Amino acid sequence: MRKSEKKSRRFAKDLRKNMTEAEHKLWSHIRRKLLDGYRFRRQHPVGPFIVDFICIAEKLIIEVDGATHGDDAEIAYDERRTKFLETHGWKIVRYGNEEIYKSIDDVLDDIYAHLKGLKV
Repeated sequence: MRKSEKKSRRFAKDLRKNMTEAEHKLWSHIRRKLLDGYRFRRQHPVGPFIVDFICIAEKLIIEVDGATHGDDAEIAYDERRTKFLETHGWKIVRYGNEEIYKSIDDVLDDIYAHLKGLKV
């Protein structure tokens, strides 16, 4: 294992221990194949990045965006990250914390539609 991979895995493990409240809420609905049998991983390394949630079988990444994703530097970082992931065949969907808190059922329906290929 390369040094950068070891560091990335350690960082992902720390992120799993310190998930945000919104991430916990979403995870409680998609873990253990609760979403129609689809398997998700949380805080998973993909290349140089760590994604919030990933369904490897369907090449779907779910990102939960909080208040820190609003400044110019974070927006630029997210754009670079998204471009990298998409060029490697991943589909990325993003949900804000408020969406998860206020309408988790709508978020789950949307994720399901992406998994089934009903949304592009």
